[in-house]
Amino acid sequence: MLIPSRTKYRRVHRLPYEGHSKGNTKLDKGEYGLMAKEGAWITANQIEAARVAMTRYMKRGGKIWINIFPHMPLTKKPLGTRQGKGKGNVEEWVAVVKEGKIMFEVADVEESVAREALRLASHKLPIKTKFVTKEENGGDKNEG
Repeated sequence: MLIPSRTKYRRVHRLPYEGHSKGNTKLDKGEYGLMAKEGAWITANQIEAARVAMTRYMKRGGKIWINIFPHMPLTKKPLGTRQGKGKGNVEEWVAVVKEGKIMFEVADVEESVAREALRLASHKLPIKTKFVTKEENGGDKNEG
């Protein structure tokens, strides 16, 4: 499971996921990708489940890049606790994903295999996603 190795401050304010993604909106490394069509917090468990689903379907062939990392801690106070006494303990780590962000990239496989692998991965995620290719997405960095 993904988790930051070190953090300076363990308990941060919750970051919003509304709006469009600033970076990582074009395919950079792979030929095919999975783009978020809405914003959400994606937990470390969901990222790992999507990764496992993709690698199992591709039978460890091809190459996969995961472009999101769960940096943000979510805290929760125990059930039945009174108000006050500080912020709760860290329960899980989430990645803030905004609309338009490429979450996963795949290369070195046929398009049909990549499409099915990313479809299986999208079922593990709590948001609507879109399959994108290098041609339609314009993934080269030399664009103006």
